[in-house]
Amino acid sequence: MRIEALASETEPRAFSAGFDLSGSAVAGTLMLLTPLGNTAAALAWSPGSASLRSDGEVRQFESLDALLRSAVGTEVPVAALFAWLRGENMTLAGWSADLTQYASGRITARRQQPAPATELTLLFEP
Repeated sequence: MRIEALASETEPRAFSAGFDLSGSAVAGTLMLLTPLGNTAAALAWSPGSASLRSDGEVRQFESLDALLRSAVGTEVPVAALFAWLRGENMTLAGWSADLTQYASGRITARRQQPAPATELTLLFEP
């Protein structure tokens, strides 16, 4: 699977990375891979804690939400993300997900409110 972009209008950030996601919004792991297949970062979370391993360092956080805010600069709807990857159009205040290309392995989710506007595009093997 590959994350194509994550961007916000006030703090433009964009990246493309392969990823391997397992678990659930409650407990799981996420490996972000470089285009050459090397591990760029590893995230792990469980109730009450989350960690980010990158560049030989491990940082601890109180939650996955806190870790993601620190890493990407904006909220990422983890529970909805897991639902969207299953093809379920979970509604979430401020977010809209486009699952019309789900069968071909593409999901686009956008957040308009609260600011900053954010777009997340996921490419995966269905």
